[in-house]
Amino acid sequence: MAKFEATKQPANFLMQTLLVTGGCGFIGSNFIRMVMENEESFNIVNLDKLTYAGNVDNLEFIPKSRYKFVQGDICNKKLVSKLFDDFTFDGLIHFAAESHVDRSIDGPSNFINTNILGTLNLLEQSRSFLDKNAGSNFRFIHISTDEVFGSLDETGRFQENTPYDPSSPYSASKASSDHLVRAWHRTYGLPTLLTNCSNNYGPFQFPEKLIPLMIINCFDQKTLPVYGEGENIRDWLFVSDHCKAILEVYRNGEIGNTYNIGGNNELKNIDIVNRVCSLMDEFYPQKYVEKYADLITFVKDRPGHDFRYAIDSSKIYNDLGWEPVESFETGIKKTVNWYLNNVKWWRRIQNKTYKQERLGI
Repeated sequence: MAKFEATKQPANFLMQTLLVTGGCGFIGSNFIRMVMENEESFNIVNLDKLTYAGNVDNLEFIPKSRYKFVQGDICNKKLVSKLFDDFTFDGLIHFAAESHVDRSIDGPSNFINTNILGTLNLLEQSRSFLDKNAGSNFRFIHISTDEVFGSLDETGRFQENTPYDPSSPYSASKASSDHLVRAWHRTYGLPTLLTNCSNNYGPFQFPEKLIPLMIINCFDQKTLPVYGEGENIRDWLFVSDHCKAILEVYRNGEIGNTYNIGGNNELKNIDIVNRVCSLMDEFYPQKYVEKYADLITFVKDRPGHDFRYAIDSSKIYNDLGWEPVESFETGIKKTVNWYLNNVKWWRRIQNKTYKQERLGI
């Protein structure tokens, strides 16, 4: 594969090349767009398998001079090794993962393969690269989830040292990959950092997730399925805030450390759905629906459904100065408007890979 062309820059200008895995997914594509649009000092190689949730349309307008896309599997040793040979990476941002809890309950093996064995391959290829490039400032950033901590009751928040207690095959696979990342740092000295985030939302999220599913079902005047009585609580983080935090961790995080990233927006699922409905009433009234909230239908809860997640982000604020910019109110308005203004984007997904067969919660 051809390397990036050198460009004329000031003498003190440092160009970095990142390997981003899963960069055609929701968070990964938002991260790549943010970096490409706001940072001139990065080249990016995007490795994505393009499973059901990967979408090249997410990066349709990215300038190609500093961006290369490679379709492939992070479990493919030969491919990942070749990428490390072809490019002198300054860092790896590891987003690639199977990430839907319901899918993990239906078929956990894909989650074991990608989330655990894929992460193992990336760690080993990174270790081999550093063996050949002593003195490199390479960093391995592993993106994980607050679901590894299990469930909270009405009080308390997850901290970086909260013991792991995963409830689903998905969260168990992510917990396993987190342990591998820490072990490769402690055993081999691999320069790793780890982040655990709360529930993300925003533009380009795959339509099976809670917020886009509710928006689209309102649009199509379909029922709005809510697990149980909708009392489960999540902390909501706007995706652009998450991406800024990840870049800050890459640049200034302390090697071997973990950083929790949350939005400080704890809300019940039913309150999320009702807010989406009220915004759709305002932004997209339809003749045959008096109130979109009338479409809400409560359905049988899923197995092992954690009651509450809440993130304590004080460490990343105190150490790196990061805090979320978007409140839930500003973020949800941007999100609803984005889906209303990008119907072609999600209609293409419906026509290809997703028929609204899952609840998304």
